[in-house]
Formats: sequence, structure tokens, C-alpha cells
Amino acid sequence: MDIAKTIEDLVKKLKLDKVLSDLFSKDPLKAVEKTLGVKLPDDQMKAIVDGVKAKLSVDKAGEALGAVKGLFGKK
Repeated sequence: MDIAKTIEDLVKKLKLDKVLSDLFSKDPLKAVEKTLGVKLPDDQMKAIVDGVKAKLSVDKAGEALGAVKGLFGKK
């Protein structure tokens, strides 16, 4: 299993699906299991959940930085 690709795919799905995103906020392991459709060993599940959380945080930080840059852009 390509964990990096799995994380990217999950992040895309979370951004598009509000119900799944809410489930991930409440119970990340359940959301990942539901989305993948398979039961993985705990260490792999934890790695995927941690990777998705990190990717979402980075994406949110990038969006915030873009908004701040927009405040100082040319008019």
C-alpha cells in the first residue's frame, strides 16, 4: 500500500465530502476505515490518520497565507 497516495486521496475526499469530514473530526480511525473499506493494522491506520491530519493542517496554513498575501496585493 502506498501510504502517501492513500493520504492524498483521503484528503481530497475529506475536502469534497462534508459528512466524511465531520466523521473524521469526531472519529478519524472510523472515517479512514470507512473510506478505505479495509481493516488495516493499528500502526498503519495511525500513520494514515496522522498523515491526513498533517496534510490538512499544511493545506489550511497555505490557504491562510494566501489570504494574507492577498491583502497586500496590487490593486
